[in-house]
Amino acid sequence: MGDAEAYRRVTLSDTAHDALDIFLQALDATRVAAAMERLTCTAGVMVVDGHGYVLSDYRKLMLVSIGKAAGTMTNAFLHIVRDNAARMQGVIAGVCEEQLPEHLQIFAGGHPGPNQASLDAAAAILRLLEQADERDLVVFLVSGGGSSMVEQMLRGDISLEDTAATHKALVESGAPIAAINAVRKHLSAVKGGRLAAAAAPAQQLTIFVSDVPIGELDALASGPTLPDRSTVADVRRIVAEYQLTARVPPAVADLLGSQMAETPKPGGAIFAKSQWTVLLDSASLEEAASSRAADLGWNVTIDNTCDDWDAEDAAKYLVQRLVELRRRRHRVCLLSAGEVTVRVPASASGHGGRNQHFALMCSQQIAGSDFVVLSAGSDGVDGNSSAAGAIANATTVARAAAADYPVERALAGFDSHALLSMLGDAIVTGPTGNNLRDLRILLAP
Repeated sequence: MGDAEAYRRVTLSDTAHDALDIFLQALDATRVAAAMERLTCTAGVMVVDGHGYVLSDYRKLMLVSIGKAAGTMTNAFLHIVRDNAARMQGVIAGVCEEQLPEHLQIFAGGHPGPNQASLDAAAAILRLLEQADERDLVVFLVSGGGSSMVEQMLRGDISLEDTAATHKALVESGAPIAAINAVRKHLSAVKGGRLAAAAAPAQQLTIFVSDVPIGELDALASGPTLPDRSTVADVRRIVAEYQLTARVPPAVADLLGSQMAETPKPGGAIFAKSQWTVLLDSASLEEAASSRAADLGWNVTIDNTCDDWDAEDAAKYLVQRLVELRRRRHRVCLLSAGEVTVRVPASASGHGGRNQHFALMCSQQIAGSDFVVLSAGSDGVDGNSSAAGAIANATTVARAAAADYPVERALAGFDSHALLSMLGDAIVTGPTGNNLRDLRILLAP
């Protein structure tokens, strides 16, 4: 991936060039294939973080891979266990551009909302896991985006249209991802530990590429194989706080108001033969960015305080933090990983995402300075746009006004991508086959 592919402007300031370089190098350093080499498989013994699996001891080997990194994780995993790859029965659901063995079932599940393939994938996974018993090994490869790419509601009479509308309402509610997924878990037959329940009593191994906050792994893809810490009481509180009853279809509102069943909880017997390992997470991305920034001569500070904050509050906080750091030294690089939230009204028809929206908000605060702000998603996709994110600098506001599309109008219309692509400031990488949350890079030379 070169600069020309990732950034459409003809020329870059040195500072903006460094910001883009830091982001691209961080993506490269956190490739799934390289990280998967933590696994080894010698003479038929697979070793993962000190746990050994003698593959010939199992009657069946089952593989379930879901999320935006489904294809890259599967390809890398099968390479590691190559002598046993033909034995793997499996379902791959999500982003998959790799050429995988024909005996695997592959579904292009939708994102950010589920599609028919999402429902078909869930049904195929449940059918596969129904065959599992104590003589089998089930390997789950789980990455972000799995919440929508694999879905089956607990109530079979809820349509695809209503399921998709529910996901959209949750994503656009302004709630943090952990809260959104708490609701999803209690509505779904494949989330909140329910895939682990379906696979029990088989031996289970889950390998994660995480796009959720550190310590909240059960929110990743809505925690299909993990004990769920969220409760029905949490769901009731979230529904009230974000007025979800009025936002979701009536059939789903009825389900939220009914006696919902609890999800499998920590200590449950179904998890007795489960192991979990995190391959990559947002800290991996941030550490790689920090290393590259230091190599380029920047003084690095990491601040994740605003993770899951509203985008406007996060923009104000991080720019002010950059100003404070700049008072003490020059060539400051402020890194912030995680996600910000944007409450999008149902009537909004623009194109963009939280990263581009955040960049435009920052542009208003850094106008006339020598600061540069980059915000982009490690998956290469920002909202409903074709960009991963964007760069903003001191001239963004003035150039937008000169183009007769003021920043204020783009923000009000939730149309950040139209403006930023017009200015040449959108970062376009295409899908990366990875998903480690977002990275914000603020530079003050």
